[in-house]
Amino acid sequence: MADHGRVGVAITGIGVVSPYGVGRDRFWRHVSEGCSATRQITQFDASAFSCTVAAPIPPFDAEHDEIALERAGDGARGRPDPRRYSRASLIAVLAAREAWADAGLRLNEPGAGVLVGSGAGGIDVGERQYFEFFAGDSKRVTPYAIPVSIVGMISSEISIALELHGISHVVSTGCTSSTDAISYAASLIRAGDAEVILSGGADACVTPGMIFGFSRMRVMTTRYNDAPAAASRPFDRGRDGFVLGEGAWMVALEREDRARARGARVYATIDGYGSTCDAYHRVQMNPDGEHIVRAMRLAVERSGRPVEQIGYVNYHGTSTVLNDAVEARCVRELLGAGSDRVPGSSTKSMIGHPQGASGAAGVVTTALALAHDFLPPTINLEDQDPDCDMDFLPLRGRAAQPEAALCNCLGFGSKNSALVLGRASS
Repeated sequence: MADHGRVGVAITGIGVVSPYGVGRDRFWRHVSEGCSATRQITQFDASAFSCTVAAPIPPFDAEHDEIALERAGDGARGRPDPRRYSRASLIAVLAAREAWADAGLRLNEPGAGVLVGSGAGGIDVGERQYFEFFAGDSKRVTPYAIPVSIVGMISSEISIALELHGISHVVSTGCTSSTDAISYAASLIRAGDAEVILSGGADACVTPGMIFGFSRMRVMTTRYNDAPAAASRPFDRGRDGFVLGEGAWMVALEREDRARARGARVYATIDGYGSTCDAYHRVQMNPDGEHIVRAMRLAVERSGRPVEQIGYVNYHGTSTVLNDAVEARCVRELLGAGSDRVPGSSTKSMIGHPQGASGAAGVVTTALALAHDFLPPTINLEDQDPDCDMDFLPLRGRAAQPEAALCNCLGFGSKNSALVLGRASS
């Protein structure tokens, strides 16, 4: 059992814009069925790059989808200005609206705030505007270029759209950004500094500059340009790098007793968090994995649960050769004698690596898995690497009712973060 002597933090609303399109239900249907979202890059000419596949958000009608997602009683829409959004802000606002309405919360919810994570913020705007400037057409550079492109604007746009006057912060710690943001939001709620916070993560990184930069680093897949659906293959012998993804995954967090009192649905609870730094390298993880294990162990200890209650692991699982092997070994060390009985999977096998939003994608996947009693698969796992010797739910998901789950997130700069989610009590 979790430690019920402290304030419980519940996930009461979920909103998603993913490489499958707009909406939480669409995301869960595709993930639970094991559908790949990786495809050829068509938004721009990627033919000169070594990697020509990604998992971008498909085109959508923001106005139509926004109206379709409105489920709040008064139908009010706030004051967004999509003409001046970066892509990250646009999808963040759309996912935030769905999460807020799903939780049965309202515009101008008293004392509510926003605390989200993003790695690159409005990098798409920055790239375009710098191109205009250096191409000599400075008249096409908007006066909003700087405020729209900065990472901190994402929370501001959500606050404006939902008329929320509490905290409005963006955490940017690389790939662990949204895991850290969700944990900080939960800490504020436990401390009594807030009762309700919109949290999660958003990144829209499939841009020419990002594809070029990661190609130069040689961390993205190059072997599957002609077979995009097979490109992201965590823990498989044939993996050769990650697929760049993007999306927004948002959750409404609130005091569990408050949620119960108003009859809100609880998807899962945020029970424990651990974060460490290898202090090793700006890009590579330390192969010994010592501080990855320590981050996971801290999360479990702070959850108040014995490690034996962990019944599912949502792996970081990027499909890079070293990282997958190290992470698998670290999880085995954490779980000890019970390792072989604990299934886990990598959501990135289906949606690619959405950078700073990846932690939130894992949390949302795990919360939905706990709520639906079903664990999604790791796709493309056809020839499992013997150095990755765990149950990764290859190819197909599985019905299960774990009491608790571990969400793992690892990032550039030697950062390691982990969250423990608990099954919602009846």
